[in-house]
Amino acid sequence: MLSFCLYLAALLLQIQSITLTQFKNYSQQSFQFHERIIGICGKNGVGKTNLLDAIHYLSFAKSHFNRIEQLNSLHGYNGFRIEATIQLNDKAENVICIVREDGKKDFLLNEVPYQKMANHIGRYPCVMIAPDDIHIITGISEDRRRWMDRLFSQLDSVYLSHLVTYNRLLQQRNSLLRNFAENNVTDFTLLDVLDEQMQPHTNYIFEKRNSMLQLLISEILSNYKKISAVDESLEILYETELLHTPFSELLKWNRKKDLAALRTTGGIHRDEIIFKINSQLFKNIASQGQRKSLLFALKLTEFEVLKSNKGFSPILLLDDVFEKLDEDRIGNLLQEVCTAKDGHVFITDTNRERLAIHLKQFTSGFAIIDL
Repeated sequence: MLSFCLYLAALLLQIQSITLTQFKNYSQQSFQFHERIIGICGKNGVGKTNLLDAIHYLSFAKSHFNRIEQLNSLHGYNGFRIEATIQLNDKAENVICIVREDGKKDFLLNEVPYQKMANHIGRYPCVMIAPDDIHIITGISEDRRRWMDRLFSQLDSVYLSHLVTYNRLLQQRNSLLRNFAENNVTDFTLLDVLDEQMQPHTNYIFEKRNSMLQLLISEILSNYKKISAVDESLEILYETELLHTPFSELLKWNRKKDLAALRTTGGIHRDEIIFKINSQLFKNIASQGQRKSLLFALKLTEFEVLKSNKGFSPILLLDDVFEKLDEDRIGNLLQEVCTAKDGHVFITDTNRERLAIHLKQFTSGFAIIDL
């Protein structure tokens, strides 16, 4: 009992228990977590990923996978409930997320409801790595912007506020451009007002992205080298029109194009992160192992930055990370997760024996839940 108490004192952020009601494939089930590293094993479809997604809800008040809330309810139901006890800085907190049948969402901390979900983001920092996250490397630019925004919003509530307002104004501007075409009337006064309103939010987001990415890039490259165990010529570049043109000028120059396209064709909503290897686009020539190594490097850098900013380690969720990785890369990843990093870690795998063998190489402080 003494060793367990010492463990709890060392971990500043820990999910102690969680209860799922009508969430995805869970009718009602509770879990207790007593070790720093938790393995979750079972066949595909039994709910391993769903359990990780429930933990993700505790941090972001939303699913990692589904934007439509009703898709997260048990089949035949139109709502769900997630309740957890979370230790933060040696104090136990009660967290409840309820999505009701009418779609209304309530999020409560110690029985007090949040007025804005955004006020909760960053309280329980979390990093999740799932197979679909490979789209951060191989997918469209929106995937990489979403990765940036998720991280920076946990670090800076002001960033999140600017981002929410910018996206709202962007929707209004695009709607106005469509109205011009539909009504065959152009009111540049309204457009000028929206352009002016967007500018301070654009400037804050751009400056934050630019400064943060410059700090992150060297860490990402270092983590990639550790995981891949190969010294490769990897480059990471931040691409945005605002590096060369102030936002106010960009909107003026693009006005004719915007009117023709019926949307805002320039701005931070088109920012991009470029990955290159040997001077070629990474996603075009990289192997599956290289792609996963870069994904893990991004996520481990996320972990380190959150830890440095918050003063404690974020929760780390690893979903089915062993697939398509060779033994060396698996070993290098677990070395980072189990030895070099601390914090509460959850790992899913279909192969219990494989997971146990790997974890035993690095730590005795783990437990495996069989679903």
